[in-house]
Amino acid sequence: MSTTATPHIGKKISRIRELRGMKQEALALELGVSQQTVSHLEQSETIDEEKLDKVAKVLGVSKEAIENFSEESIFHNINNFNDNSVNNGPLNNVHCTFNPIDKIIEQSDKIEELYKKLLQAEKEKNTYMEKLLNSK
Repeated sequence: MSTTATPHIGKKISRIRELRGMKQEALALELGVSQQTVSHLEQSETIDEEKLDKVAKVLGVSKEAIENFSEESIFHNINNFNDNSVNNGPLNNVHCTFNPIDKIIEQSDKIEELYKKLLQAEKEKNTYMEKLLNSK
């Protein structure tokens, strides 16, 4: 069982967890350990390979991504993404499996049907009220 000797791996795990919007409690739950264990893990300079594999899997990154993580690389990737987002953004590859206009029309038809039912209920209520008034 070897250990990962990347400069303070625990801090890298902590930062990646934070960037993913995950609390220590959530990571602990996914790993099947206590929050205190995760806290200790994040304070460790080295972590054995098996634990690192489990943590990486839960965080949705590769073991190498944790080992090679740096704030500078994140900002570099963010800047490059923003510079190229018009041409290479993730939304350029979206292909709808339905026609959005059809969905809008479908919703509009449902709303129209509900208004018709509401109008009919109001007419029935008015008819009932007229009967009550005329019977006096």
